[in-house]
Amino acid sequence: MIKWYRKPYGKKLKKLHFWNAWVVVFLAVTGIILYIPSLRGPLAFMRVGLKEVHIIAGIVSVIILLLYFPLISRHVKQILEKKNQQFNLGFVLFLLAGWMISGIIIWQERNLPKGWSAIALLWHDWLTWIGIPYVSYHSISRSRWIKRKVKSQKAPTRIIHQNENEQLTADQFIKSKLKNLPFSRKTFLRSVFGLVFIFALGPYIFRWLKRIFDNGGTSIEEVSKLDGNKMIPNPTPLTESQQLIGGGAKGEFRIYTVTEIPSFSSDSWKFAIGGLVDKPRLFTWEEFLKIKRRVQVSDFHCVTGWSVYSVTWEGIPLSDFLDQAGVSSKAKNVLFISGDGVYTDTLSLEQARMDDVLVAVLMDGKPIPQKLGGPVRLVVPKMYAYKSVKWLQGIELIDEEHLGYWEVRGYDTNAWVKS
Repeated sequence: MIKWYRKPYGKKLKKLHFWNAWVVVFLAVTGIILYIPSLRGPLAFMRVGLKEVHIIAGIVSVIILLLYFPLISRHVKQILEKKNQQFNLGFVLFLLAGWMISGIIIWQERNLPKGWSAIALLWHDWLTWIGIPYVSYHSISRSRWIKRKVKSQKAPTRIIHQNENEQLTADQFIKSKLKNLPFSRKTFLRSVFGLVFIFALGPYIFRWLKRIFDNGGTSIEEVSKLDGNKMIPNPTPLTESQQLIGGGAKGEFRIYTVTEIPSFSSDSWKFAIGGLVDKPRLFTWEEFLKIKRRVQVSDFHCVTGWSVYSVTWEGIPLSDFLDQAGVSSKAKNVLFISGDGVYTDTLSLEQARMDDVLVAVLMDGKPIPQKLGGPVRLVVPKMYAYKSVKWLQGIELIDEEHLGYWEVRGYDTNAWVKS
């Protein structure tokens, strides 16, 4: 550290710029990998570790920014007459500060007030989709490769006879011709790289913005229009569901899945409860709809930082299923099996009997859409959503511990949300 402070100002600035550039690239790559829903399944084995590495890189970027602060006043003085560089410096600092603040809030969301992480995640996304193209364009357009390309166009110095009375070197001749062009080679190359980034990243940014502004299939109404389930008849909502006693879902769902989204038909759908119980049962869709239901309003929290508040759920309390089946004294845990044939998770018997743990069939007065886990899903409001198993088709009482899909890959077995 002492050696660092003894370095000349210019070398410090170059080193910090170099380190910051590579850290931002690393954060961008790992952040996009963590964001892309289609990679959750294939890269599930490394997701937890990648998230931890992303956090560590974020902390490193904070340290780099802190090291830059003592140099900032001198740096600003250097570029007082250079408006473009002033804008670039201000915008990059804005991006870095925004990424850092929002990233820290997402990281520490369990220890912060409710709602902070959802706003921070939205800002983090915005800054990423705006910042990555800008920083990439800025880095490439000002790279040494561009500078070498510009310099390489200079021909060897030789005398060119323009007329009898005037002699120009090759450099002077080229410059005289380039003056008549509306743009320089450097500007042209930067523009080309700008267009490449627009065409490469534009579709992804457009889809993300579309999802933000017109729900893009993340609201219950939108995903219901594209529902692939064929469940007949539809469940008839109770009065409380129709009135939306919670005011309706506040926020948008982000659709994550680690498998192909399955579709179901009432002709073949079955719901089983078995294992260490006195009365195993297998329900058809029509039989399932005859079970007494209740309505509750609760929030829905994803471990990645986003939340949807005041969702009106209608379904069967899990404790009712357990009471009707008669739990054996040997049973210790409840295993939940998804209809996708892959996903499982567990709750202890004590957790499973919490009042608000629901086997849900309706959401804000409507059938739960296929993309949001319908026709039946588990709802565990006090825990993060990876415990709320989608496409639920089986409940099994077991006498041993079972690690669910994400617990095997490093997530907490007890996924409590801060109350």
